[in-house]
Amino acid sequence: MAYWWVNHKQTRHYEVGGDYLWSPVRNANGTRNASYDNMRLASPGDIVFSYAHGLIGAVGIVMGRASPCPKPTEFGKVGDYWNQDGHFLPVAFRELKQPLKPKAHLSLIARLLPATHSPIRPDGNGNQRIYLASISIVLGKLLEDLAGVGSIETQLDPVAIPSMEQIEDIHQLEKRTDIPETQRLQLIQARVGQGLFRALVMGRDRRCRMTGVKDHRLLRASHIKPWRLANNAERLDSDNGLILSPHIDVLFDQRLISFENNGDLIVAPQLSSEVLTRWHIDPNANINGLTGRQARYMESHRDALRHRGRTMGP
Repeated sequence: MAYWWVNHKQTRHYEVGGDYLWSPVRNANGTRNASYDNMRLASPGDIVFSYAHGLIGAVGIVMGRASPCPKPTEFGKVGDYWNQDGHFLPVAFRELKQPLKPKAHLSLIARLLPATHSPIRPDGNGNQRIYLASISIVLGKLLEDLAGVGSIETQLDPVAIPSMEQIEDIHQLEKRTDIPETQRLQLIQARVGQGLFRALVMGRDRRCRMTGVKDHRLLRASHIKPWRLANNAERLDSDNGLILSPHIDVLFDQRLISFENNGDLIVAPQLSSEVLTRWHIDPNANINGLTGRQARYMESHRDALRHRGRTMGP
């Protein structure tokens, strides 16, 4: 396990909220940047400290290897001067209850900073020329202690145990030789609820569309068109996804609820009122409408709900 420090003042909101890091492959002038190259060196299980506005406000655990990815659309005009080609690294972040101000502990931290490519300057201010910096295990453990979080890797466990169906799908993907390696890895990550698909959907939906819950550790990126029926492009299409709380995701996945294009909730006749009551689900709820592409995916979802009702009968 290794420790990393990321400086992402401009993109922190999107990256921590979406559980990923993204950097261009090269500097704007085409030269290499060691801190961008570090994206390819990070490994699953590594720990990342998120630094922005003078504070370490979140910590995360790397969930997979970096893969090629264009600049996320949610960045908008941020980094217009950046190269569009970049690295995408899935990281499950958790916000700290009490952000850590490294400058307040500079006497302890300074002697442990790397001699080159340090994430902060000798005066304690951030070094914005450095994006992802490698830091020593000693410094990593010190930051854990100062932040009062103990051993982070024992606390962050955002990956649910895959179902047998998911495991079989992953095995089949691992055998594929007809698609690029980077797409194959992205599909595998998407199948277990992590990676590019979740990050892209989370970049648009910052909270559960039904309950309003914001804690991204507790939310799922749910496919509208089921994985088994979707092609590879649809499996990674953010418009084929909604961010939902786990109990809402279960109902949605089983076609016991769906949504009209205007966002109105549809409840299958076979879903008992007791479930709605005990789970505090308002049958008149609305999720504020769908985009055009989402609506096309949802049409087949609604059809599946209605077909399920017909085949089950009264």
